[in-house]
Amino acid sequence: MSARTHQPLYILTEGAQRTQGRSAQESNIRAGKVVANAVRTTLGPRGMDKMLVDASGTVVVTNDGATILGEMDIEHPAAKMIVEVAESQEESVGDGTTTAAVLAGELLVRAESLLDGDVHPTVVVEGYDEAVGIALATLDELTLAESEGAAAPRSDGDAVGLDDDLLARVAESSMTGKGTGDVEADVLAERVVAAVRRATDDDGHVDRERIHVVPRTGASSGATRLVEGVVVDTDPVADAMPHSVEDATVAVVDVKLDVRKGSVDTEYSITNADQFDAALAAEETELRGYATALADADVDVVFCTEAIDDRVASHLAREGILAFANVNGSDARAIARAVDARRLGSLTDFDADDLGHADAVDIERYGTDDLVVVEGGAAAAAATLLVRGSTDHVVDELERAVTDAVDAAVAAVESGGVVPGAGATEIALADAVRAAAAGVEGRKQLAVEAFAEALDALPRTLAENAGMDPIDALVDLRARHEAGERVGIIAGGQHGAVDDPVEHGIVDPAAVKREALESAAEAATMILRIDDVIAAR
Repeated sequence: MSARTHQPLYILTEGAQRTQGRSAQESNIRAGKVVANAVRTTLGPRGMDKMLVDASGTVVVTNDGATILGEMDIEHPAAKMIVEVAESQEESVGDGTTTAAVLAGELLVRAESLLDGDVHPTVVVEGYDEAVGIALATLDELTLAESEGAAAPRSDGDAVGLDDDLLARVAESSMTGKGTGDVEADVLAERVVAAVRRATDDDGHVDRERIHVVPRTGASSGATRLVEGVVVDTDPVADAMPHSVEDATVAVVDVKLDVRKGSVDTEYSITNADQFDAALAAEETELRGYATALADADVDVVFCTEAIDDRVASHLAREGILAFANVNGSDARAIARAVDARRLGSLTDFDADDLGHADAVDIERYGTDDLVVVEGGAAAAAATLLVRGSTDHVVDELERAVTDAVDAAVAAVESGGVVPGAGATEIALADAVRAAAAGVEGRKQLAVEAFAEALDALPRTLAENAGMDPIDALVDLRARHEAGERVGIIAGGQHGAVDDPVEHGIVDPAAVKREALESAAEAATMILRIDDVIAAR
């Protein structure tokens, strides 16, 4: 009986690569660590910037974690998960992206040591999940009250209203070290708070879409101003139109102000000059009708998302109406919300309730650009931070910093709570997790302790970036925390110091910390559970 011949069985496509078991875990963990280390040096007020240059030569200088990771051309799938952590943090609360990425990387570092010690990945995942629950419960206890400028800890976890001074501290802490400068940060923070208050209703809810950030070069960051309304980058359709209108009735139009065209091709036979003149007259009557309809409704300013014919523009100018054409959809939406107007799809069927109102609409010149500033009236419920900077790179980074500050302030208002910054919260969370680990049975206890060590890495990184010895600083932080003090890394003077961050006005929204804990843990555990990587050619 002849031996049976076994033919090879191909399941994957030719050229596909497969990595299994420990090798797959090591590859994924290594990729995650590399990405986290790329932003580690940017953490904190003394963090350094990164210069990113793409293939076309475009340069971005920033220390914003989400921007750095978003600009990097990352291919490794596990590394992309760390990028998604920063993106999720940015979308959810707008700040803490570097913290989340660094924490995710540290969790992978600690997990690698456990895996080398024959701790099963599932045990590590379970331990991390339990540690997150402990940390989140402790975070509620660390929430500060308003008394003594947010110096009194609370244990009930209930939200509290934040006064302007405390909210300014949140905004300033978010911006410090992001290119604003120590002198301008407090001024910018006050304007950020004023913008947030403009968009806050009586129930304490902030309509984030009513807060806008518009960058412009040509002045220092100290020249940044708050506009009680919206700012749009567009030009009037005719020079003869007024450049300033007070007590303005505003229409937002979504129809092309031009000669109407049929839906099918039609030919007209004109046999004499009278017929041609009649056709022109009918066309002119239609175009003049647009301006007449707006003038009869006492409209002073028109924002149109479509084109406006030059002849219509002339008629509008003669009526004294200021008009803007081809306004993009987001600007039109912002204007309509700000002036409390409905967007018009026709000029033949609308009434006064469809129109909005503003105290003033002005065209202001910034360098070679004209900006339309809509202020007051219904528009006062919206706010625009007109961010100034000396160069394009500076103003771009300032825009990111101010946007993060707005998001941090909104998160603080919405959640109603702040916690100590400068690594003080992480030290307290690590201590709580480490203490709770003693009550965890089996090898899972090792994973809970590893989570605490990962939390310690954040203040240690802050100390290192501030020019301190990271080991000595961490030892000092732990000792003083155990003695009952609230301490963090204060990046002042030539070298940093260990002190109470709240006394230095360094506070963060509790929502930012909560999101960083959850998103970093989820990404790390997802990576740890992967033991097989199949990559197509």
